[in-house]
Amino acid sequence: MIERTRIANKSMVREFLLMGFSDDHDVQFLHFVMFLIIYLVALTGNLVIVFVVILNQHLHTPMYFFLVNLSLTDITYITTTVPKSMAVSLTDNKIITLPGCVAQVFLVITSACSEIFLLTIMAYDRYVAICHPLQYTLILNWDTCNQMAATSWVSSLLYASLQTVITFQLNFCGPNMIGQFFCDIPQLQKISCTDTKVNQILIWIFGLIVGSFCIGFIFASYGCIISAVLKIPSVEGRYKAFSTCSPHLTVFSLFMSTAFFSYLRPKSFSFPTLDLLSAVSYTVLPPILNPIIYCLRNKDMQAAVWKLMSKIK
Repeated sequence: MIERTRIANKSMVREFLLMGFSDDHDVQFLHFVMFLIIYLVALTGNLVIVFVVILNQHLHTPMYFFLVNLSLTDITYITTTVPKSMAVSLTDNKIITLPGCVAQVFLVITSACSEIFLLTIMAYDRYVAICHPLQYTLILNWDTCNQMAATSWVSSLLYASLQTVITFQLNFCGPNMIGQFFCDIPQLQKISCTDTKVNQILIWIFGLIVGSFCIGFIFASYGCIISAVLKIPSVEGRYKAFSTCSPHLTVFSLFMSTAFFSYLRPKSFSFPTLDLLSAVSYTVLPPILNPIIYCLRNKDMQAAVWKLMSKIK
């Protein structure tokens, strides 16, 4: 009898309510305008990178191939969360259906994992380019690049599928208000009436294993890179080598620090305002900052963008 009641309660939850940034109409409109600007800038910036690389033969190298993959990931990432949040603010309709929530969880995890894996692969690309320049095209041939990118996407899809299935096997029989502007796993765990220890342990294990591997791999790569760069006799040569690495290192540091803070911080540091800000920092900031960082700090990208703009004019 008790089990039937639980099943009935679970079946009752067919939609969730997303927490907005405010219940004040003026603040909601301001949030809509800010997110609209952020979304358009992020979408434009990442699409510019994609089209500039595709149309410029000079940029058909492994480094920019992975950058295009990163831009496509960022487009998926920000499109999954921001438009729905804008709709909530504009219409004051906070409802998200169960299939919509499942889709958000799946796509957010896929995008986040893909971002981590691609940034790690890009560190390897920089290591080979600087430490083994004569073997660069041999080591990172197009077959290898395609395989690495495909592995990144497939691994992300598999892990996202696992976490999505585990999350939505939980019972949701109480309040259906999600304390976030999108369906986020930690917030779904909070409103579940099922014990979520196994889910939390899986997130911790994956976060620590993958995070430790990626961070360790990148530190090792940059250790070798710095050692090789310091051996370059000319100051101009050292500057050029470092300038190709600094955008990647900046993007990786930003994403990993915000993602780790959001998912692996203790529950005692979880507050509604802090949860909202941390979620914005790892879901919204990387897609908007990545194209800005790469365009501002990469002379080849700058030259390609100006060349494309001159053709359009």
